[in-house]
Amino acid sequence: MKFYRTLKPIKAISFDLDDTLYSNRPVMVATERAMPGYFQQLLSPLLAGKTVTFDRHFWQPHRTAAIEQNPEIRHDVTALRLATYQLGIASLGAEKANAKSLAEQAMAHFLATRSDFSVPASSIELLQQLREHVPVVAISNGNVDTQAIGLKDQFDHIYHAGNGLKMKPAGDLFEQAAQDLAIACEHILHVGDCGRADILGALRAGCQAAWLSCYDVGKPLKVLPHIELSDVTELAGLAPHLSS
Repeated sequence: MKFYRTLKPIKAISFDLDDTLYSNRPVMVATERAMPGYFQQLLSPLLAGKTVTFDRHFWQPHRTAAIEQNPEIRHDVTALRLATYQLGIASLGAEKANAKSLAEQAMAHFLATRSDFSVPASSIELLQQLREHVPVVAISNGNVDTQAIGLKDQFDHIYHAGNGLKMKPAGDLFEQAAQDLAIACEHILHVGDCGRADILGALRAGCQAAWLSCYDVGKPLKVLPHIELSDVTELAGLAPHLSS
């Protein structure tokens, strides 16, 4: 653990989920590789001999169209993916109701597949240990199913971008957590892997920030965090100094 800024009293800790409490990249890579085959099977009645490859080149124009139709949808990754699927399926000739139904089936399959993994026991133990001292919440731009991966009951609150809350680095999620916890942002330590979404976002919102550098997935730092962690379990060393 490296310290770059003086810490103020920590009265709550917020965690990013993906690539913070577990390695998410391998799961997402495997999921994205599996989805084209799934779509080939799901949409075979619409293809009628046409050759369609359901890769990013197929979906990207429909994603762009979904954002053009509703710019705020970019802050809700589930809604954006669902709208992208629906527009793409409609482009193959499906009627609106059928396109919606097929898109919902595909979305459910995607969410189940991307949430089909186990969180390291060390991360769960860390959350339980920290929660003995202060409230612990999750703040995520993503859409992992916390119930499916066994984390739902490990947090006091779980916040996902969408439903009117903008993605990090916007301050919406941090401010909502502070409001619900009745704790000033300056006394919340946010832990995450992305230099932009997590560290810049937390600091802009007035929170303290701990950067997890081990997964090398998030965007690089452009501003110093309070702490750098090589392993998230290093946070256990702060437990004796926490007070709600």
